Amino acid sequence: MIPYSIKEGLSGFRRSTFSSVAATSAMTVALVLVGLIAIMMWQANEVSDWLKQRVGEVEIFLDDTTEAVAQSLYLRAQSTPGVVEAEYVSKEKAREIFQQEFGDEATVFFEDTFLPASIKVRVEPDFINSDSLNVLVAEFSSWNRVDEVVFNRPLLVKVQGNLRLLGLIGGAVGLLVLLASIFLVANTIRLAIYARRLMIRTMKLVGATDSFIRQPFIVEGIIQGLIASLLALFIIWVIHVVVVAYVPQLGTPDFASIASFGTAMILSGVLLGWIGSENAVRRFLRNVSLY
Repeated sequence: MIPYSIKEGLSGFRRSTFSSVAATSAMTVALVLVGLIAIMMWQANEVSDWLKQRVGEVEIFLDDTTEAVAQSLYLRAQSTPGVVEAEYVSKEKAREIFQQEFGDEATVFFEDTFLPASIKVRVEPDFINSDSLNVLVAEFSSWNRVDEVVFNRPLLVKVQGNLRLLGLIGGAVGLLVLLASIFLVANTIRLAIYARRLMIRTMKLVGATDSFIRQPFIVEGIIQGLIASLLALFIIWVIHVVVVAYVPQLGTPDFASIASFGTAMILSGVLLGWIGSENAVRRFLRNVSLY
Protein backbone atom coordinates (compact mmCIF):
# COMPACT_ATOMS: atom_id res chain seq x y z
CA MET A 1 0.00 0.00 0.00
CA ILE A 2 2.73 2.48 0.91
CA PRO A 3 4.89 1.89 -2.23
CA TYR A 4 1.77 2.29 -4.38
CA SER A 5 0.87 5.55 -2.64
CA ILE A 6 4.37 6.94 -3.15
CA LYS A 7 4.45 5.84 -6.80
CA GLU A 8 1.04 7.32 -7.54
CA GLY A 9 1.86 10.49 -5.62
CA LEU A 10 4.98 11.05 -7.74
CA SER A 11 3.07 10.21 -10.91
CA GLY A 12 0.27 12.61 -9.97
CA PHE A 13 2.81 15.34 -9.34
CA ARG A 14 4.24 14.86 -12.83
CA ARG A 15 0.88 14.43 -14.60
CA SER A 16 -0.92 17.44 -13.16
CA THR A 17 1.83 19.94 -13.83
CA PHE A 18 -0.31 23.08 -13.68
CA SER A 19 -2.15 22.22 -10.47
CA SER A 20 1.08 21.00 -8.84
CA VAL A 21 2.90 24.21 -9.75
CA ALA A 22 -0.03 26.30 -8.53
CA ALA A 23 -0.19 24.50 -5.18
CA THR A 24 3.60 24.58 -4.75
CA SER A 25 3.71 28.28 -5.63
CA ALA A 26 0.96 29.08 -3.12
CA MET A 27 2.79 27.19 -0.38
CA THR A 28 6.06 28.89 -1.31
CA VAL A 29 4.49 32.34 -1.02
CA ALA A 30 2.92 31.39 2.30
CA LEU A 31 6.17 30.01 3.72
CA VAL A 32 8.16 33.04 2.52
CA LEU A 33 5.73 35.41 4.24
CA VAL A 34 5.73 33.41 7.45
CA GLY A 35 9.52 33.03 7.34
CA LEU A 36 10.08 36.75 6.81
CA ILE A 37 7.76 37.54 9.71
CA ALA A 38 9.74 35.11 11.90
CA ILE A 39 13.05 36.75 10.91
CA MET A 40 11.65 40.22 11.54
CA MET A 41 10.48 39.12 14.99
CA TRP A 42 13.96 37.70 15.71
CA GLN A 43 15.61 40.94 14.60
CA ALA A 44 13.13 42.96 16.67
CA ASN A 45 13.92 40.80 19.71
CA GLU A 46 17.66 41.36 19.20
CA VAL A 47 17.16 45.12 18.92
CA SER A 48 14.86 45.03 21.95
CA ASP A 49 17.49 43.25 24.08
CA TRP A 50 20.20 45.67 22.92
CA LEU A 51 18.03 48.70 23.61
CA LYS A 52 16.92 47.47 27.02
CA GLN A 53 20.53 46.78 28.02
CA ARG A 54 21.49 50.36 27.15
CA VAL A 55 18.47 51.89 28.86
CA GLY A 56 18.73 49.55 31.84
CA GLU A 57 22.32 50.48 32.61
CA VAL A 58 22.97 51.06 36.32
CA GLU A 59 25.72 53.41 37.50
CA ILE A 60 27.24 53.07 40.98
CA PHE A 61 28.92 56.28 42.23
CA LEU A 62 31.58 55.71 44.87
CA ASP A 63 32.67 57.78 47.85
CA ASP A 64 36.13 59.26 47.95
CA THR A 65 38.01 56.01 48.48
CA THR A 66 41.25 54.30 47.58
CA GLU A 67 41.87 52.65 44.23
CA ALA A 68 42.18 49.24 45.88
CA VAL A 69 38.73 49.53 47.49
CA ALA A 70 37.24 50.78 44.22
CA GLN A 71 38.69 47.80 42.33
CA SER A 72 37.32 45.45 44.99
CA LEU A 73 33.82 46.93 44.56
CA TYR A 74 34.19 46.63 40.79
CA LEU A 75 35.00 42.91 41.04
CA ARG A 76 32.09 42.45 43.45
CA ALA A 77 29.69 44.16 41.06
CA GLN A 78 30.98 42.08 38.17
CA SER A 79 30.23 38.84 40.04
CA THR A 80 26.75 39.90 41.18
CA PRO A 81 23.99 37.57 39.84
CA GLY A 82 22.21 39.14 36.87
CA VAL A 83 25.15 41.34 35.85
CA VAL A 84 26.45 40.77 32.32
CA GLU A 85 29.18 43.40 32.21
CA ALA A 86 30.72 45.95 34.54
CA GLU A 87 33.05 48.84 33.72
CA TYR A 88 35.11 50.79 36.25
CA VAL A 89 35.39 54.52 35.56
CA SER A 90 38.12 56.17 37.60
CA LYS A 91 38.16 59.87 38.48
CA GLU A 92 40.75 60.52 35.78
CA LYS A 93 38.71 58.71 33.13
CA ALA A 94 35.51 60.50 34.24
CA ARG A 95 37.37 63.81 33.84
CA GLU A 96 38.47 62.87 30.31
CA ILE A 97 34.92 61.89 29.33
CA PHE A 98 33.52 65.11 30.79
CA GLN A 99 36.06 67.22 28.90
CA GLN A 100 35.39 65.41 25.63
CA GLU A 101 31.66 66.09 25.96
CA PHE A 102 31.84 69.72 27.13
CA GLY A 103 35.11 70.97 25.62
CA ASP A 104 37.72 73.27 27.13
CA GLU A 105 35.17 75.16 29.19
CA ALA A 106 34.70 72.04 31.32
CA THR A 107 37.97 72.76 33.13
CA VAL A 108 36.27 75.42 35.30
CA PHE A 109 34.32 72.63 37.01
CA PHE A 110 37.28 70.43 37.78
CA GLU A 111 37.61 69.83 41.49
CA ASP A 112 38.76 66.81 43.42
CA THR A 113 35.22 65.85 44.47
CA PHE A 114 33.34 67.03 41.39
CA LEU A 115 33.66 63.81 39.38
CA PRO A 116 33.66 60.69 41.57
CA ALA A 117 34.76 57.26 40.47
CA SER A 118 31.90 55.01 39.35
CA ILE A 119 31.03 51.53 38.16
CA LYS A 120 28.73 51.11 35.13
CA VAL A 121 26.77 47.88 35.24
CA ARG A 122 24.81 46.19 32.45
CA VAL A 123 22.42 43.46 33.48
CA GLU A 124 20.91 40.45 31.73
CA PRO A 125 17.81 41.06 29.55
CA ASP A 126 15.61 39.14 32.02
CA PHE A 127 16.62 41.57 34.78
CA ILE A 128 15.79 44.68 32.77
CA ASN A 129 12.54 45.69 34.44
CA SER A 130 11.72 48.10 37.22
CA ASP A 131 11.25 45.45 39.92
CA SER A 132 14.51 43.56 39.25
CA LEU A 133 16.51 46.76 38.87
CA ASN A 134 15.08 48.11 42.12
CA VAL A 135 16.37 44.97 43.87
CA LEU A 136 19.83 45.42 42.33
CA VAL A 137 19.87 49.12 43.20
CA ALA A 138 18.96 48.32 46.81
CA GLU A 139 21.75 45.75 46.99
CA PHE A 140 24.37 48.07 45.49
CA SER A 141 23.24 50.92 47.76
CA SER A 142 23.83 48.78 50.85
CA TRP A 143 27.53 48.36 50.07
CA ASN A 144 30.10 50.36 52.00
CA ARG A 145 31.81 53.24 50.18
CA VAL A 146 28.87 53.55 47.71
CA ASP A 147 27.50 57.09 47.57
CA GLU A 148 24.61 56.75 45.08
CA VAL A 149 23.15 54.23 42.61
CA VAL A 150 21.12 55.55 39.67
CA PHE A 151 19.38 54.31 36.53
CA ASN A 152 17.00 56.04 34.11
CA ARG A 153 13.71 54.68 35.46
CA PRO A 154 11.32 56.92 33.41
CA LEU A 155 13.08 56.12 30.13
CA LEU A 156 13.11 52.40 30.94
CA VAL A 157 9.36 52.40 31.64
CA LYS A 158 8.70 54.30 28.40
CA VAL A 159 10.89 52.00 26.31
CA GLN A 160 9.28 48.89 27.81
CA GLY A 161 5.80 50.24 27.04
CA ASN A 162 6.75 51.02 23.43
CA LEU A 163 8.38 47.62 22.95
CA ARG A 164 5.31 45.89 24.36
CA LEU A 165 3.09 47.83 21.94
CA LEU A 166 5.32 46.99 18.98
CA GLY A 167 5.30 43.33 20.04
CA LEU A 168 1.49 43.26 20.07
CA ILE A 169 1.32 44.94 16.66
CA GLY A 170 3.92 42.54 15.21
CA GLY A 171 2.12 39.53 16.66
CA ALA A 172 -1.20 40.68 15.20
CA VAL A 173 0.34 41.26 11.77
CA GLY A 174 2.09 37.89 11.91
CA LEU A 175 -1.18 36.15 12.83
CA LEU A 176 -3.02 37.82 9.95
CA VAL A 177 -0.28 36.82 7.51
CA LEU A 178 -0.37 33.24 8.81
CA LEU A 179 -4.17 32.98 8.48
CA ALA A 180 -4.09 34.52 5.00
CA SER A 181 -1.35 32.08 3.98
CA ILE A 182 -3.28 29.07 5.25
CA PHE A 183 -6.42 30.27 3.44
CA LEU A 184 -4.46 30.75 0.20
CA VAL A 185 -2.89 27.30 0.38
CA ALA A 186 -6.14 25.55 1.33
CA ASN A 187 -8.06 27.04 -1.59
CA THR A 188 -5.28 26.37 -4.09
CA ILE A 189 -5.02 22.71 -3.06
CA ARG A 190 -8.81 22.40 -3.11
CA LEU A 191 -8.87 23.66 -6.71
CA ALA A 192 -6.08 21.24 -7.64
CA ILE A 193 -8.07 18.33 -6.18
CA TYR A 194 -11.25 19.51 -7.92
CA ALA A 195 -9.43 19.51 -11.27
CA ARG A 196 -9.01 15.73 -10.87
CA ARG A 197 -12.56 15.03 -9.72
CA LEU A 198 -13.31 12.63 -12.59
CA MET A 199 -10.42 10.36 -11.64
CA ILE A 200 -11.49 10.38 -7.98
CA ARG A 201 -15.09 9.63 -8.93
CA THR A 202 -14.01 6.76 -11.16
CA MET A 203 -11.90 5.23 -8.40
CA LYS A 204 -14.79 5.61 -6.00
CA LEU A 205 -17.20 3.88 -8.42
CA VAL A 206 -14.93 0.86 -8.88
CA GLY A 207 -14.86 0.29 -5.12
CA ALA A 208 -11.72 2.07 -3.93
CA THR A 209 -11.86 3.02 -0.27
CA ASP A 210 -11.52 6.61 0.87
CA SER A 211 -8.19 5.83 2.54
CA PHE A 212 -6.84 4.24 -0.67
CA ILE A 213 -7.85 7.33 -2.68
CA ARG A 214 -6.45 9.81 -0.15
CA GLN A 215 -2.97 8.40 0.27
CA PRO A 216 -1.49 9.29 -3.18
CA PHE A 217 -2.84 12.83 -2.82
CA ILE A 218 -1.29 13.14 0.63
CA VAL A 219 2.09 11.97 -0.74
CA GLU A 220 1.75 14.50 -3.55
CA GLY A 221 0.94 17.24 -1.04
CA ILE A 222 4.00 16.33 1.05
CA ILE A 223 6.21 16.51 -2.05
CA GLN A 224 4.75 19.90 -2.93
CA GLY A 225 5.30 21.13 0.63
CA LEU A 226 8.90 19.91 0.64
CA ILE A 227 9.69 21.64 -2.66
CA ALA A 228 7.90 24.79 -1.50
CA SER A 229 9.89 24.90 1.74
CA LEU A 230 13.22 24.56 -0.12
CA LEU A 231 12.21 27.30 -2.57
CA ALA A 232 11.07 29.51 0.33
CA LEU A 233 14.40 29.02 2.15
CA PHE A 234 16.30 30.02 -1.00
CA ILE A 235 14.15 33.13 -1.53
CA ILE A 236 14.49 34.16 2.13
CA TRP A 237 18.27 33.67 1.94
CA VAL A 238 18.48 35.90 -1.16
CA ILE A 239 16.33 38.58 0.52
CA HIS A 240 18.47 38.42 3.66
CA VAL A 241 21.72 38.77 1.70
CA VAL A 242 20.37 41.79 -0.21
CA VAL A 243 19.02 43.49 2.92
CA VAL A 244 22.21 42.91 4.94
CA ALA A 245 24.25 44.36 2.04
CA TYR A 246 22.30 47.62 2.40
CA VAL A 247 21.89 47.50 6.19
CA PRO A 248 25.04 45.80 7.58
CA GLN A 249 23.98 46.67 11.15
CA LEU A 250 21.42 43.86 11.04
CA GLY A 251 22.64 40.81 12.88
CA THR A 252 23.10 37.37 11.35
CA PRO A 253 21.86 34.37 13.34
CA ASP A 254 24.35 31.75 14.47
CA PHE A 255 24.55 28.31 12.88
CA ALA A 256 22.28 26.68 15.46
CA SER A 257 19.57 29.28 14.88
CA ILE A 258 19.88 28.93 11.09
CA ALA A 259 19.66 25.13 11.35
CA SER A 260 16.61 25.37 13.62
CA PHE A 261 14.94 27.86 11.27
CA GLY A 262 15.63 25.69 8.21
CA THR A 263 14.32 22.57 9.94
CA ALA A 264 11.19 24.42 11.10
CA MET A 265 10.56 25.72 7.57
CA ILE A 266 10.90 22.25 6.00
CA LEU A 267 8.66 20.66 8.62
CA SER A 268 6.13 23.48 8.17
CA GLY A 269 6.10 22.95 4.40
CA VAL A 270 5.61 19.19 4.73
CA LEU A 271 2.90 19.66 7.36
CA LEU A 272 1.15 22.33 5.28
CA GLY A 273 1.07 20.08 2.20
CA TRP A 274 -0.03 17.08 4.24
CA ILE A 275 -2.85 18.80 6.11
CA GLY A 276 -3.98 20.76 3.04
CA SER A 277 -4.20 17.67 0.84
CA GLU A 278 -5.80 15.55 3.55
CA ASN A 279 -8.46 18.15 4.26
CA ALA A 280 -9.20 18.89 0.58
CA VAL A 281 -9.53 15.23 -0.44
CA ARG A 282 -11.58 14.34 2.64
CA ARG A 283 -14.07 17.14 1.92
CA PHE A 284 -14.27 16.18 -1.73
CA LEU A 285 -14.86 12.49 -0.97
CA ARG A 286 -17.62 13.44 1.45
CA ASN A 287 -19.52 15.05 -1.43
CA VAL A 288 -18.40 12.83 -4.30
CA SER A 289 -21.92 11.57 -4.89
CA LEU A 290 -22.93 15.08 -6.02
CA TYR A 291 -20.77 14.88 -9.13
